[in-house]
Amino acid sequence: MKKAINTDKKIWKDFKEGQEDALAYIYNHYVQLLFLYGRRFSSDREFIKDTIQDLFYDLIRTRENLGDVDNIKFYLIVSFRRKLLQNLKKNVTTGNVTVENLAADTSSDSSEADMIREEEKRLRKEMLEEGLKKLNPRQQEILFYRFTCGFDYPQICEIMSLKYDSARKLHFRALKMLRQHIQKTKTKPV
Repeated sequence: MKKAINTDKKIWKDFKEGQEDALAYIYNHYVQLLFLYGRRFSSDREFIKDTIQDLFYDLIRTRENLGDVDNIKFYLIVSFRRKLLQNLKKNVTTGNVTVENLAADTSSDSSEADMIREEEKRLRKEMLEEGLKKLNPRQQEILFYRFTCGFDYPQICEIMSLKYDSARKLHFRALKMLRQHIQKTKTKPV
């Protein structure tokens, strides 16, 4: 973990000093995560892409005045969330603040065993997506931070403005509801 922090510190320092390869690294390394995160708030792909571009434009424009950063992913998620919510408020006509899940990978192989594995994977993904839809937006958000972003509780508490115990309870309840839904789905007759 220390190595990643040191790497993030160095990359961020290089970015602040105007090194283009540091900017390219940050953008290329995190743009997909930011896009996936944005899809949790809006299904308008162009709106999300525009917001990501706005974020990076602001970062580039103000890079000399930015503070030091230990964790680039955390910093970008927090900054992007703030910008996304600002843009959603400005753009009330979008009105599509729902959780969307990205489509499943459609690659397949010709062998029967691979096709069976792909079908099982698709069914598990469908069960998971269906279960996630049953959760409230805060539960969906905390699971995204824990499993997609890999954030720990203190980071999640900062992003979501929660106390530590509240974050743990929210996370536990979300997982419990998700497990219950998956269990019910597995036991349903076909």
